[in-house]
Amino acid sequence: MSQPSRDSRSVASGVQKMTPSEAFVETLVANGVTDMFGIMGSAFMDAMDIFAPAGIRLIPVVHEQGAGHMADGYARVSGRHGVVIGQNGPGISNCVTAIAAAYWAHSPVVIVTPETGTMGMGLGGFQEANQLPMFQEFTKYQGHVNNPKRMAEYTARCFDRAMSEMGPTQLNIPRDHFYGEISAEIPQPQRLDRGPGGEASLNEAAELLATAKFPVILSGGGVVMADGVEECKALAERLGAPVVNSYLHNDSFPASHPLWCGPLGYQGSKAAMKLMAQADVVIALGSRLGPFGTLPQHGMDYWPKNAKIIQIDADHKMLGLVKKISVGICGDAKAAAVALVQRLAGKTLACDATRGQRADRIATEKAAWEQELDEWTHERDPYSLDMIEENANEKPFSGGQYLHPRQVLRELEKAMPADVMVSTDIGNINSVANSYLRFEKPRSFFAPMSFGNCGYALPTIMGAKVAAPHRPAIAYAGDGAWGMSLMETMTAVRHNIPVTAVVFHNRQWGAEKKNQVDFYNRRFVAGELESESFAGIAKAMGAEGIVVDRLEDVGPALKKAVDLQMNQGKTCVIEVMCTRELGDPFRRDALAKPVRLLEKYKDYV
Repeated sequence: MSQPSRDSRSVASGVQKMTPSEAFVETLVANGVTDMFGIMGSAFMDAMDIFAPAGIRLIPVVHEQGAGHMADGYARVSGRHGVVIGQNGPGISNCVTAIAAAYWAHSPVVIVTPETGTMGMGLGGFQEANQLPMFQEFTKYQGHVNNPKRMAEYTARCFDRAMSEMGPTQLNIPRDHFYGEISAEIPQPQRLDRGPGGEASLNEAAELLATAKFPVILSGGGVVMADGVEECKALAERLGAPVVNSYLHNDSFPASHPLWCGPLGYQGSKAAMKLMAQADVVIALGSRLGPFGTLPQHGMDYWPKNAKIIQIDADHKMLGLVKKISVGICGDAKAAAVALVQRLAGKTLACDATRGQRADRIATEKAAWEQELDEWTHERDPYSLDMIEENANEKPFSGGQYLHPRQVLRELEKAMPADVMVSTDIGNINSVANSYLRFEKPRSFFAPMSFGNCGYALPTIMGAKVAAPHRPAIAYAGDGAWGMSLMETMTAVRHNIPVTAVVFHNRQWGAEKKNQVDFYNRRFVAGELESESFAGIAKAMGAEGIVVDRLEDVGPALKKAVDLQMNQGKTCVIEVMCTRELGDPFRRDALAKPVRLLEKYKDYV
């Protein structure tokens, strides 16, 4: 069957007779949907039957969680909706984790959840589930098609709300509601025209900035979503202000710019933290100031206690939620930056007098941090002597050696291609990568954000690749997280979505193992991950596989894999054999030295 051009698809206009499936699909087309992710199912097969003639490709995955992450990656790169669909019941419940990650990334993902038929609900039938409560915490809006005649209405509303509310929405459709004949009109998409914020708050912010002696800009995810990096640059240059990235938004300001200082948060930039500590005014541009992204790090409690904070966020509920602020602006990050630059134009600012000194301080702190990263290659954990001995006794691979993760990350950084997109999973080595990942353009860096789930990186970068096939796509994952998503390598091969995955193979759940070192007297339980070669598994799935056990081979391996991806359309898994060093833990909120009260456990302290 021939498929019409996706660039010239027409949409039914006016009130017409159609089936609910046709109303659903036509509304997808009206919203520009060309790709969906999921697993086919009888619950929506009538609609699926006409995806192709409508110009919609359904990309079948191995597991529905992967489909949700792919939709997330697709949305974050394209700025358009990512769409995921699956069979009612277990297919839908498999998506909960992925939708939660998309929620904390503010991704406009629409999850379509076909449901048990209306005449079977409550009878305990096959694959029956109450699907709305599953997602109520992780969606901005939930639409339930309670009558087939409202199919287009609810579908359109879910797509509109995903964009206006900046997060996932759920479209729940009883499976019998796809059938029949209705009269419907396909709604046109509605998009908010966001402004810079209120005049009073913008004027107040400009007056505060005029008196600031050491302003610092925190550039957040809202800058990326608003396509406002250039406007953030203009504001920074007017103030001569250092710019730090909010946690896991390393692509919110170009790393080559002299005012860029790196990311805050776990395993972030010491330069960024030291400069932030000097701020008398902080401009949080498009950031909710999430608590995990501003916690002490590297032994530094760097957040300035007496600084005035100007917070700019498109969601008024975020203003002042985490930090006490002096000025709150409910507005688009891009438009707000423009408005502030206009208000500061032609004025003499207090920070103008120290612009040169500030520039020197920025350059000095950045140079010191880069040198520290260069030399930070032989980290040893003083509490893990048994791990050090284990490293010394491990046999090398084919004449090679186990590699220190920081050395590997530095070499990968040097070999990164231009215009690269990178996704990172959760885990110790992936978190350390925060210090080494730098980008020149937005919509380039993807992480599971505050939800922190494993199995994120590979499917997310696959979704990003579908949205931007011309860009190199690289995923970072530890061996634990990789085990939760490696099966989607088959999806990449089957459906020509070439990506590169770097798997850090240290044979352990390192982040949690560190807690057993520090709090539980090195009693290691359930932390070992001995496994077969991941490169070999990749080859069995039809991808390329490379094992790296020499430091000098890290960069060439990445370049080879990217060449295979971009020029031959091949997916490649790079398996890096890493030492078992245990870095700083990132979750200690409820941990303490154990107290045992029962006699039989008294030795376990």
